[in-house]
This record gives sequence, C-alpha cells and structure tokens, in this order.
Amino acid sequence: MTAQREWFEKDYYAVLGINKDSPAKEITKTYRKLARKYHPDTNPNNASAEEKFKDISAAYDVLGDESRRREYDEVRRAGPSAFSGHGGAGSQHFDAGGQDISDLIGQMFGGRGSRSRGAAGPQRGNDVEASITLEFVDAVRGVTTSLHLTSEVQCQTCSGSGAKPGTSAKRCTQCAGRGVVEEDQGPFAFSSACPRCSGRGSTIENPCRSCKGIGTEVRAREVNVRIPAGVDNGQRIRLKGRGAPGRNNGLSGDLFVICNVVAHHLFGREGKNLTLRLPISFTEAVLGANIEVPTLDGEPVTLKLKPATQSGSRHRVKGRGLQTAAESGDLIVTVEVVVPKDLTKQERAAIEELARVSTESVRSHIH
Repeated sequence: MTAQREWFEKDYYAVLGINKDSPAKEITKTYRKLARKYHPDTNPNNASAEEKFKDISAAYDVLGDESRRREYDEVRRAGPSAFSGHGGAGSQHFDAGGQDISDLIGQMFGGRGSRSRGAAGPQRGNDVEASITLEFVDAVRGVTTSLHLTSEVQCQTCSGSGAKPGTSAKRCTQCAGRGVVEEDQGPFAFSSACPRCSGRGSTIENPCRSCKGIGTEVRAREVNVRIPAGVDNGQRIRLKGRGAPGRNNGLSGDLFVICNVVAHHLFGREGKNLTLRLPISFTEAVLGANIEVPTLDGEPVTLKLKPATQSGSRHRVKGRGLQTAAESGDLIVTVEVVVPKDLTKQERAAIEELARVSTESVRSHIH
C-alpha cells in the first residue's frame, strides 16, 4: 500500500502545476516541459533538480494514465481517515451515496475494506524505469531498438512458484488456503493476514535454491522497444506489463522508458516543427535569391528569399517537419546574414560606391 498512502499526502496536480480538471493533453504537455527543465542530463550534480524530476515523474505516472488518475481522484476524495480506520472499531465512513468509504477503498485496492486488514492477495509487480539514448533522426522518425537493463524477473529455476523444482507449495493449514484469519472485536469480525503464510494461502516446504522461495530474481535482460515517431527529449514511454513480475498471481508492473534525444548538428525542434539556422550572403539578403535548404530526409528544397530579407527572419517550408500519424509539421528556417571578412579590391570598391550613393539611414529613428 506504499504508493496509495503517498496519494493521500501528495497533491500530484500541484506538483505539475495544473488544475484537477485539466485534460490529458495538457497534463502530457506540462509534464514534458517540466521533464526537459529538470532532467538530470540537463542539470548534472543538481540534487534539487533530480528530486524535482522524480516528483514530476511520479505525478505523471499516475495522472498520465486515465484509470490510475480516476483511482487517485477517488482516493483523494475518500481521505486518509477512511483508509487508516480512524475513529474506533465501531466507526464507519460513508460517501454521499451511502456507500461505506472503507469498502470503496478496499474495492479499489483489491482488498476487502477495513474488515480485511493486511490480507495479502495478488500483488501487482513494481514498475521499472530505464533510460535510452536516441539519435535525433531516430526520435523524429521512430525506431525499434533493444534496451538492456537489470531488474527483477521471474525466477527461471522455479518459473516463479518459489518451490524447488519437482515440488510445489502446500495449502496453509492455519488458514485453510484463505490467506486470512478472523478475529472477533466487539460487534465486528475482522480479518488479518495469516501469520503462517503471510497471506499467500500456501506455504513452501522446499524453497527454490535460486530465489530462496521468493519466486523472482534480479538479472540482466533485453527488452525490444518500439519508439514511436516524434518522441521528445525527456518523454516517458510506458510498456504495459514489462516491469517486475507480480506476486501471488498478481499482474506484472509496467516498464517506463525515458528518452534522451541527442542534439542534431543542423536541426532543432519546436513541437512538431523542425528548425534550421541558415547563413546567407549580404547580396542574397539585399537582392533576394533562391537558396538551397537541406532537409532531414536528405532531399534539399529551394527557398525563395524576397529582396531586402532581414537577418533573423523566419521562413516556413511546408511539410518538412515531423511526420506522424497524429500530426504533420513544417521546417522553420531562420536566415542569418553573414558579413564578409575578407574583401577583394573590386568588392570593396563596389561597397564603397554603394555607401556613397545610398540615401537610406538605418538609425533615423534614434534621437
């Protein structure tokens, strides 16, 4: 119950700086912005930034998943008193519809309400987090790659049973396989985890030597990951069921892959658009010109510059940005006028003649 207890204490909406009614797209957009800002690669040796990154990752882990977000909202509405059982043995808490809040909490977490204290039924496996470094082109286009990590996995020797090969777990004699034992406390009969089998309902007389009866082991493994086109730096990709294995027939956790995108030597990115800074000559800026512009796919395009093009102006090349099933971007070209350093005598004479006949004053607005 560790994660759920944290839900009572931490306002994940406040961590991300969003409202409780914020749509899913806004949550994702906000998370990506914060992840880029506080990512450890961007803030080396900054413990504060690293802690902030962990907090926003934990918040997005819950709010970024619709089902977990609904569960989180229900838990926050119920309040910690319903979970902890405050108010005495005979105390009950009801919501607006008349439902016992303790039962509601029990239903959400797969337990039996406040009357089932500590019973260990199927337990979902832990989520696993890993990082992957991507080339800029692979992040834009998408790629299938292998991720090497060391994490908790099902024991190969016993196939997760925890029992020595050739043997099996036995039904617990104390709880008759139920995993819980009952105790009377006044007007209520409470259940608690069986002390003999720790709520599993079975005992292992001959534990597996490899995992010591746990059913899991830590080892290196390789996971194939499909990176969708258009992932951004710091973005998290969720691989459902690829995390740590569950206990007592519980579901496996999820694997969250954090994408670290290597900067490109030419291109940058603004959302769905690619960006490029392109040097042009003084004469091209003044007279206008047709300029050849490189693109990410290797096929150059021609950009038509009008006369008197200003340095720093931005020009859009349609359809040459990110291309995904959901969106299509453009290439934004920022031109930079390069002033020549070495002039021939002829070039210098031409510019001096231009200066002599020019009537334009670029500082006329300064008083």
